[in-house]
Amino acid sequence: MSGKKIAITLGDPTGISPEILVKSVDVLPENTYIIYGSKQIIDFYIDKLKKLKFYKLVKSIDEVKEKGFYLINVFDKNFIPAKPSKLSGKASVLYLEKAVEDIIQNKTDALITLPISKEYAMQAGFKYAGHTDYLAEVSNTKNYCMVLMCEKLKVALITTHIPLKDVVKNVTKEKIVNTVLLVNNVLKQKFKVENPKIAILGINPHAGDGGNIGTEETRIIEPAVKLLRNKGINITDPLSADTAFNRYREFDIYVAMYHDQGLIPLKLLCFKKAVNITFGLPFIRVSPDHGTGFDIAGKFIADPSSFIQSVKLVNKLLSL
Repeated sequence: MSGKKIAITLGDPTGISPEILVKSVDVLPENTYIIYGSKQIIDFYIDKLKKLKFYKLVKSIDEVKEKGFYLINVFDKNFIPAKPSKLSGKASVLYLEKAVEDIIQNKTDALITLPISKEYAMQAGFKYAGHTDYLAEVSNTKNYCMVLMCEKLKVALITTHIPLKDVVKNVTKEKIVNTVLLVNNVLKQKFKVENPKIAILGINPHAGDGGNIGTEETRIIEPAVKLLRNKGINITDPLSADTAFNRYREFDIYVAMYHDQGLIPLKLLCFKKAVNITFGLPFIRVSPDHGTGFDIAGKFIADPSSFIQSVKLVNKLLSL
């Protein structure tokens, strides 16, 4: 029996992804892993890290019949660590497209995406700000959100990779309501949390101080909270972000208004152990909470902890 099939996209082959993958294989839970990537760069790290060859080379997912590691050699060139280019960007997109094709056809059960470079992927014609928007579009998903999590805490984001000057106009009552309902449902269904306790943050210092430091809380967030409570959601009033995370043991998840508001405290609490998961997609998608690491690629010092936690989370979710 092959067990559950977990797809892993290699990300940018000139970054740290091949290294952390090769470093991790000995400690990952037993299951079936299909890597969508390039044989040349994986073999480079196997050789340099003095590892045994751990994968079987296959042409398609249809050849996978039992547990273990498999490699689909999607696009193979002579990639050099720390030398990203339009070509490495193209490779990262091709890995992703092939893996997504398989998961949408239900040939795999979950997807782990290793980091791509938005700059070089876009040079290669990728029109999205990152994995999440692409995955939502190709799966026809309208309501989705980025959630970062570790053992201590979970943070959902109302806005993600947009300039700070654009945050306020993108925080709407409708978006807050849709995101919180989604988060509540996923926590119940996927994480088996019976009655999620949700903390929502204000957008202004001191959560607007009753309208004295901005009115977004009274005009947008508080009406959304009232509507959500009427739907039975266990949610706080808007909390002041500078003190809210001192109470992390009280809540199942925080809802932050913008990227750094939520991720700075999360990374302080559990840097290297945090993972990124997309709520709302019709399949499980998880990724490490770090970038391509071009500055340390090829130096053999990359820490695989976040990737290992990503794989463990996927295995846990598949078993629930």
